[in-house]
Order: sequence, then C-alpha cells, then structure tokens
Amino acid sequence: MFLEQISSEVILFFILYGITGVVPLIAAVYLLLRRGNAIAPGVTPPVRLRRWTAAFFAVVSLAHVWWLLFYIYSGDLHSVSYLVLAMLDYVLLFVTFSGMLFAMLQDRRRPVWPALVAMIPFVLLVGAYMAYPNSQLDHIAAAYIVLLGLIFTGYMIFSIRRYERWLNDNYADLENKKVWLCQAVSLICMLLFMIYALATDMVFIWLIHIFELVLVVLLLWRVETLPLLAEKNVLEQTDTSSEPEDSNPTPIISNIDLIQIEQLLKERCQDTQLYLQHDLTLQQLAQTIGTNRFYLSQYFSRQSITYNTYINNLRINHFINLYQEVASTGQTVVAQRLASESGYRSYSTFSLAFKQRMGQSVTAWMRSVEK
Repeated sequence: MFLEQISSEVILFFILYGITGVVPLIAAVYLLLRRGNAIAPGVTPPVRLRRWTAAFFAVVSLAHVWWLLFYIYSGDLHSVSYLVLAMLDYVLLFVTFSGMLFAMLQDRRRPVWPALVAMIPFVLLVGAYMAYPNSQLDHIAAAYIVLLGLIFTGYMIFSIRRYERWLNDNYADLENKKVWLCQAVSLICMLLFMIYALATDMVFIWLIHIFELVLVVLLLWRVETLPLLAEKNVLEQTDTSSEPEDSNPTPIISNIDLIQIEQLLKERCQDTQLYLQHDLTLQQLAQTIGTNRFYLSQYFSRQSITYNTYINNLRINHFINLYQEVASTGQTVVAQRLASESGYRSYSTFSLAFKQRMGQSVTAWMRSVEK
C-alpha cells in the first residue's frame, strides 16, 4: 500500500541513486584489493593514483549513504546535521579529488596537503555559521568555495600544459599517457557538483547522477591504462645529474661537447634503428649515446624540437622508406602493418604524428604518391 503511493519517477530515481552509490564502492574495492590489472593487463599503473582514486570513489559512495539517511530521518535543510554533512562533502571530495588529479600528472610529485589547508577557512566559516546563523556568512562560504574552485581549475590547466611538455620532452610513445580528457571531464564534474548542491530541478539532478556514472567508468579506465612513468623511467625534472658516476660505463659528455651529440645520435640511434624500440625514453637514449638527459635535452632545444618530435621524424621516415620498398614491388600496402614495423604500438598515434609531420593524413599522402 505504501509503495503504491510512491510515483514511478521517484522509484526510478532511487534505483539510479542506488546504482551511483554502489558502482563507486565496487570500483574502490577493486582498486584497493586487486593487485593485477583487469582492464589493461600489460600496464602497471601508479600505486599512488590507484589509492587516491579509490579514496575518491569511497567518499562518493559514502556521500550517497549519509545523504540518504539524512533525508530519511531528518530532511531539515536548516539543521546542524545538514551543515555538517555538506561540510564533509566539500572537504572530503575536494581533498580526494585533488589527490587523484595530482597523481595523474607524473612530471613531479605534487603534495595534497595544500588542498586540505585551503579548506580550513571554509570549515571555520561553516562553524561560525552554526554558532551564529547569518546570511552573510553563508554567502561568504559559498563565494569562497567558488573562488577555490576557480583557482584550482586555473592551477590544473597550468599543470596539465606543463605535464604535456614533459611528456614530449621525455617520451617517444605517448599513447595512453595523456590525461587531458579525464582532467577536463573531472573539472567539469567539480563545477556540476557545485551547481548540484544548489539545484532543485529534478531533470538536472537526474543528468548529474548519470554523468557521475560516466565519470566513474572513465576514471577507472584512465587509472588502469595510465602507465607508471616518473618513478620507473625518468628522474624528477629538477634532478638533472644525480646518477652515480659508475652507473654508466660510457664516459659522460660535458656541456662543451654538445656538438658531438648529433654524430653520436646518428651512430647509436639512427644507424642502429634504436628509434624503433617501443617506449624508448630520453633517459635511455642519453645512456646509449653516453651522456645524460640534461645535455641531450639541451641539444633538442637548440634544434627547436622536442625528443618526441625527433623520434617521430625518424619513425615516419622509416615508414616512408618501407612504403616505397613495398610499393616498388607491386605488393599491397597495409599502412597499419608498416606503422607497426616503424615503431608504433598504436595506429592512431602514428596517424596523428604523420599528419603533424607531413601536413596531410596517411591516406591522402599515399594517394598523392600513387598519382
């Protein structure tokens, strides 16, 4: 009898609400307890990223529980319990959210404590409002959260651009290493959450919960496919010459011998076709030619190119040579196979690099050559 009084719309919403509460919990347990990688078995993601993402998912799931209990037992939007839960929402979600996004950027280790410190004024404002209810304090707290969100967004845009430059300067294979999509979607979600806290339109609330599911799936995919970079292959940017002297048997080239690097790159990278090696890093190439990555980076900077551009140019030239050899014999040209033989794991990565280098797509270039 009681269920008959509840509309189908409310029932469907609670089903969606339950799903958006359970799915993040399952994802959090998976990230914390499973040692292997079910989505991308060949990838070892950063442990720090897995833990922060699991913490974020756990907070999202717990928020669903405590708000459901609040509306069941109270529902008073002017009570102290409402203010406490809202404060927990903002503080825990912002801190774990910040930790997760920071962990995605592996150019350097960003501490999370500034995000926690940044929430202290908000907590004090909420505490003052509990003691002395005042509309001005309420407006100040809301304005502070908006300002904090804008500052954080600006910082993340700056950090993502820096991370992208770091990738181009240190890595030849960039597939599954970029994070701008997840970062952008996450920042949009943060904005939507701020709006959601004030929303009353049920249609908008439905869309937010659906978008929440999309975010969980996207973040879980990103965590599992993002390979460990900074701690495994490349030293911190600020640490340019901290390797022990005996770690490299080849004599280190000094900064006055930068002109020799071009010849060494030809002998030990181009002539040996080292550039065909997957996931070849700047650090590995520097060790191969007998220098360190600081001097090698200087060389590329003087050429007005990045390390990624240098390797891609060699690989694309290799692809062109392979194409000409196959085409001259009258055989059918399979661009995907030639791209793989040219050092690319992903054809989409190759296509993008080829278009940037040649100014046209692979298909258009092949047609022009045939003509």
